[in-house]
Amino acid sequence: MSAFITIIGTVGAVVLLLAYALVSSGRMSGNGLPYQLLNFGGAATLMINSAYHSAWPSAILNLVWSGIGVWTLGRLVARRATARGQAAEPATAPGR
Repeated sequence: MSAFITIIGTVGAVVLLLAYALVSSGRMSGNGLPYQLLNFGGAATLMINSAYHSAWPSAILNLVWSGIGVWTLGRLVARRATARGQAAEPATAPGR
């Protein structure tokens, strides 16, 4: 089990670094869904790794980081749903 947790933590660290490098190089927007998904996934996997190894300051940091990711993803999804709903509404003719 320990090797599996180590792999999860390593993948999480790589994902976070990749997301940071993509945003820093201008290849990805920090406001978009792909970045937020990578950010959340990396933080969640590092949280699991840290908690398993009883590294509580790191586990708590990544728990908060994951919570921010969930909140941000929720806002992005809600914003997209609102935009789709507004686009689907038929336009009313002027003067009616």
